[in-house]
Amino acid sequence: MLTKTFGYNLPKELIAQESIKPRDRSRLLVLKRASCHPELVSGSCWAKVSNKMLKQVQPDSFIHDHFYNIGKYLRKGDVVVLNDTKVIPARLITNQGKEIFLLKNLSKDDSKWFCLTRCKGRTLVSFSGSDLQGRIVDKNGQKVIYFNQRDRAFWSIIEKIGEVPTPPYIVRASRGESRTKNDNSSRFVLASARTHSNSNLRKLFQENKYYQTVFAQKKGSVAAPTAGFHFTQKLINRLKKRGVRFVFITLHIGLGTFMPIRAERIEDHQMHAEWFNLSKYTADILNRAKSDGRRIIAVGTTTTRVLESCAITPPYPTNKPNYYLKTQSGETKIFITPGYKFKFVDALITNFHLPHSTPLLLASAFIEDKCHCERLAGSAAISRRRDCFVAAAHRNDKKNAVSRNDSGIKILLEAYKQATKKKYRFYSFGDAMLIL
Repeated sequence: MLTKTFGYNLPKELIAQESIKPRDRSRLLVLKRASCHPELVSGSCWAKVSNKMLKQVQPDSFIHDHFYNIGKYLRKGDVVVLNDTKVIPARLITNQGKEIFLLKNLSKDDSKWFCLTRCKGRTLVSFSGSDLQGRIVDKNGQKVIYFNQRDRAFWSIIEKIGEVPTPPYIVRASRGESRTKNDNSSRFVLASARTHSNSNLRKLFQENKYYQTVFAQKKGSVAAPTAGFHFTQKLINRLKKRGVRFVFITLHIGLGTFMPIRAERIEDHQMHAEWFNLSKYTADILNRAKSDGRRIIAVGTTTTRVLESCAITPPYPTNKPNYYLKTQSGETKIFITPGYKFKFVDALITNFHLPHSTPLLLASAFIEDKCHCERLAGSAAISRRRDCFVAAAHRNDKKNAVSRNDSGIKILLEAYKQATKKKYRFYSFGDAMLIL
């Protein structure tokens, strides 16, 4: 598929520059896949969806609410899965005035990191106000920095001299700037909160408090799992009292999540590996819930990618669900695009994503999956409609049929269109979607 299929226009004023307070006051757009567009077709490699039917998605197909009311759409027994990664002060400035972005830890003692920097290979660097030093080398076209400090000593210094990186559109919007096609600074993807126009927010960023979820625990990310921003501890406690279970996975966010797709076709995009951990405790709870027929609610695309990476077919005959989770710890490069069949996740809480981004593709794939006529099995009318679409596909009738993998993104962009009209806030600090 062409990457340009996943583009849309967004007014700059709808790019959220800071979180709502309290965070669960953010708005919530609920999209029910089965009812949003029941005529959508799947199950055959020739299945197509008519453009006429895609135009039938109406504003009342979506529910507009606030996140503090998310309990209305959850059931007793649902299991909500959160990513407990913690954003680190990954932006460092050397005594030579060069920027270094720490991307991924490569050692158990925290002394070796992949990084983004314009420093040349085999460069020695030092950092003001500390005895921290680093040696930068080129490895297979990537920069690696070796520090002279490790473990607690390393983190003690990093917490003092490092800065929490923030998405570039937050900094740019605050300075009244806009990104252009020829903007090379996107090479670094992240920017510094130091330049934010709001001094109070700048202080919170530098204290590493603002750009975190309330449940962040495991250090390692250079960007936050922003779908989790909407949860306050008060809301979590309230949902627990209603019988909703919460469990945690860890995925340290790096280039794999936030690097934009620059290839002309999405099939040519190369995902970067990101480290994750699914504990036996969490896997057992989720497998038991799945076996009991309870729903698995993934908070964010990073959580979704971990669960789908760990879902495997049972090695023995069973009447239980087709897939179960295997305890794993390692790296994942899973790239979920339209046409993917989800194995374990039943519902998704996510934000409004950037155009041409991997999270946008995942959300599109999730909307497309299970939103087709097999969810309404037994309906003769839908079966007849499916036959008509299959015949149109065989005739290659472009006036009456579009690619079967277009349905998810078309519905998602229609939801974004409605959100834009209602002045929802987009991107990291913006509002939320619940896809059921």
